[in-house]
Amino acid sequence: MLSKSLIEDVLTQALSTGGDFSEIFVEDRFTNNMTLKSGKIETCLSGRDFGIGIRVFKGLQSVYAYTTDFSKEGLLKAAKNAAQAINGNRLIHLSPFVQETFETIHPIQLLPQDVAKSRKAAVMKNAYDIAKSYHSSISQVTVRYLDEEQNVLIANSDGKWIEDKRVRSRLAIQAIAERDNQMETGFYGPGAHQGFEFIENLNLDHYANEAARIAVTMLDASPCPSGKFPVIIDNEFGGVIFHEACGHGLEATAVAKNNTVFANRLGERVAPEIVTYIDDGTLQNEWGSINIDDEGEKARKNVLIENGILKGYLIDKFNSRRMGMESTGSGRRESFRFAPTSRMTNTYIAPGKSSPEEIIANTEHGIYTKYMGGGQVNPATGDYNFAVMEAYEVKNGKLGKPLKGATLIGNGPKTLQHVDMVGNNLGHGAGMCGALSGSIPVNVGQPMIRVSEITVGGTKGE
Repeated sequence: MLSKSLIEDVLTQALSTGGDFSEIFVEDRFTNNMTLKSGKIETCLSGRDFGIGIRVFKGLQSVYAYTTDFSKEGLLKAAKNAAQAINGNRLIHLSPFVQETFETIHPIQLLPQDVAKSRKAAVMKNAYDIAKSYHSSISQVTVRYLDEEQNVLIANSDGKWIEDKRVRSRLAIQAIAERDNQMETGFYGPGAHQGFEFIENLNLDHYANEAARIAVTMLDASPCPSGKFPVIIDNEFGGVIFHEACGHGLEATAVAKNNTVFANRLGERVAPEIVTYIDDGTLQNEWGSINIDDEGEKARKNVLIENGILKGYLIDKFNSRRMGMESTGSGRRESFRFAPTSRMTNTYIAPGKSSPEEIIANTEHGIYTKYMGGGQVNPATGDYNFAVMEAYEVKNGKLGKPLKGATLIGNGPKTLQHVDMVGNNLGHGAGMCGALSGSIPVNVGQPMIRVSEITVGGTKGE
């Protein structure tokens, strides 16, 4: 991508005013986005993005610059601009590069760039037809397709030199059902760190029918009551609550500044013994998985909470300096336009011993949330509110009528402490996470869990 001699010159220039560490991140990314509505391809966009990010540290000072000018003059200018924010004299010399290699843990069989757009469109049309024909009330179906190939090179003044190819594919299906001036929406968006083989092997009947079923079911839903209830949260994307309200609080970006209730609490009990919370970038071909992070560190499994005890944080290279702790391979960024910081990969609650049937049967009265929607969270406090896409009443240990308009309101760390049953049906859901270093692919996951009490916001008058 760039020659070693040129990268040496750039890293040296970045250290010219007294920095003690410099890094270059070279990215070459290819993307394809397609949207199908009303049975026809509405948009079809392809692009290539190439750029270089340059970072300099001096103690607890960090400076970042980026450029799309990959000429020698352009790169040296960007490195000089970054260096000028550092005051001092050059003391550090580059270590010789040691080229690191690894065996990919996310095998790719079919590069999306090698697949004709017509082949991709055929899968989208199939998904559309399945969802549209689910029920006569389905008025609109939108299918979105995404693939990307990201080639990166990371080198730094400590002698690291490592390259990686990341390939991801995703299909998102949204169905809208209408009846008597009422409109409801269902959504499913599976994705993987995998090539086009993932798309061709998808169980379209399952995903397209589920998106449509959610929308149709909610047409007959009753208004959700408000109050404090035991809440059963199903697997897969149900894990978004703990991703947002707890996961972000375990990232070094917050921990290093004491902007989280989890700071300085290693070894303390923060959850019941049945809760183990993990971030694992090594899960084969999962949407949020990585071979290496965006600082060149190998992916790993980080146990954050083990049997209720806080065991660790997600730490990037810069915040490791602030905290006096080693990087956990958690430095991630959207692209060369962002400096990396600590971020999640595949974060999930580990499976427990209860079956979903047992959890429901042991709940006398409460709310069952099958699919979560979007929400908001204050990362400093963990206070959250999340919309529920599909919910049901639980009465006498059995599922009852569907409910609409449900919102879960609470505090992540406190909700974590109120988990009293954990299922054995671990599942992961694909999503995008936006934070300081941009929007990145992540998985959220959990088995079915029960929280003994959550405030549920419902419909007025109920």
